[in-house]
Amino acid sequence: MPEFEWDPETYQALMAEEIPDYPRLQTEVAAAAAVGAPNSILDLGVGSGLTAQRVLDALPGAGLLGIDASPEMLAAAEAILDPERTELRLGRLEDPLPRGPFDLVMSTLAVHHLDGPGKADLFACIAAVLAPGGRFVLGDLVVPADPADVVTPIDWIDDTPSSLDEQLTWLAEAGLTTRVHWQHRDLAVIVAQKD
Repeated sequence: MPEFEWDPETYQALMAEEIPDYPRLQTEVAAAAAVGAPNSILDLGVGSGLTAQRVLDALPGAGLLGIDASPEMLAAAEAILDPERTELRLGRLEDPLPRGPFDLVMSTLAVHHLDGPGKADLFACIAAVLAPGGRFVLGDLVVPADPADVVTPIDWIDDTPSSLDEQLTWLAEAGLTTRVHWQHRDLAVIVAQKD
């Protein structure tokens, strides 16, 4: 995956400019993540930590392991997340995942940087580290059925979103039961459960 330099100082403004529904996406990810009161959480692409903070606020008994490829973003996450409840590690989505098992794996606006085979591989790895009954909550860009619903600028180099149907198929092939929690234009929140 190509490396893009994220700047924590401008991240919120960039998200607000490029993804008008970013606050709603965060809200929907947090709502989907809180179902079932998971205790152990893996956040892939923890970024600034803002979405992770929302999830931890909703789950006062949970602990979170956050992974991100950007040292700058990890530093920003470290500044806002409770160190008693979180551990942050440098890593890429393509790297082996921590062993788990995790009650919840979540990812917000990170998986769209992988191509189709990369997403399918990641979903299989996520299924392997989920505890029985555990869930994966994915909030990300999708290629909508109607081209008029594309509102987020993408470059097809760093950004390689896939359709909702493709991602649901890859998740099912990984052995997960899927449902769409929320979708609006080119954003979606998918919940995939390990039975």
